[in-house]
Amino acid sequence: MRRVLLPNHIASDPAPAGAAVHDFTGHSMGTTWSVRLAAPPGKPAPDGLHALLQEQLDIVVAEMSHWEPDSNLGRFNRAAAGSWHVLPRAFFDVLTFAVDVGRLSGEAYDPSAGHIVNRWGFGPDNAGKRHSDNSYTPPDANDIRLLREQRQAARIQLDPDRRRALQPGGVQLDLSAVAKGYSVDRLAYFLSHHGVKHFLVEVGGELRGAGMRPDGQPWWVELEPLPGSGLDDMVLALHGLSVATSGDYRKFVMHEGRRYAHTIDPRTAMPVCNGLASVTVVHPQCMAADAWSTALTVLGPEQGLALAERQGLAARFVLRTGDGPACTELFSSAMRAMLDEEE
Repeated sequence: MRRVLLPNHIASDPAPAGAAVHDFTGHSMGTTWSVRLAAPPGKPAPDGLHALLQEQLDIVVAEMSHWEPDSNLGRFNRAAAGSWHVLPRAFFDVLTFAVDVGRLSGEAYDPSAGHIVNRWGFGPDNAGKRHSDNSYTPPDANDIRLLREQRQAARIQLDPDRRRALQPGGVQLDLSAVAKGYSVDRLAYFLSHHGVKHFLVEVGGELRGAGMRPDGQPWWVELEPLPGSGLDDMVLALHGLSVATSGDYRKFVMHEGRRYAHTIDPRTAMPVCNGLASVTVVHPQCMAADAWSTALTVLGPEQGLALAERQGLAARFVLRTGDGPACTELFSSAMRAMLDEEE
């Protein structure tokens, strides 16, 4: 059985008759990216488009990567306590959005909690220890207490009038739960600016689609299945929409027989452990889908679903039913309204 998710609004602008599909791929942010676009017959894609797309992603890395010490974000993380920093506009806008999601989610998401992510071995700096290293040990109770105290003591402040941020001392920004989504949006805006109306953009599994394929169909994508979950397949028509999924089935730590999810609850400084295997959010903006999928994952099925309803988010929650792979699922009202049929 295959279930279908459809957008609430369908644009009437089809791809040109006889349009050809052009594919572009590359690497960025430690992952891969791809763009598929439908171009009119006899009209090639814009000259040098691959290099221009890569340049857009390189700009995001240069501004917002916590893996690059010379990025704007990397320099901010090393800055002296009490110093203000004027940020590039895109960086400031993404950070502002991330802070807003943190506020609306009751701090279930916190872009300034990079020091917690680092200590759990999922960031670039953990005193030389990554979760994949043989010498790695997860934080103990005293470490957790100190991490929480550090987060409470060091709060980032934003000055929108001057587009600057205060480094209070010790704040480690980590925009990994929003920057990939923003990069998808950036590529989509870039393509639209150059007159491309029909495309599918993907960066590290986060996607955004616009327009139609040459065959008149939307850009269909399959929500990533969980092997053995028992759930029917589900496909989504990415027509003016984006999709992002946060889950613990791809990135996690196994230490002494215990599984630690890579998604960290900044309020407790602990990996999430609430029975959720994944949360998928569908939204016009990929940045929003990316950030909200993380926040809802941290909140868990009950609080996360309640927040999704308050925010009008289209969200799917996949819950484990026991120790095995079997799962069940919950849908927000906005997501259920997109569920069209089973085939």
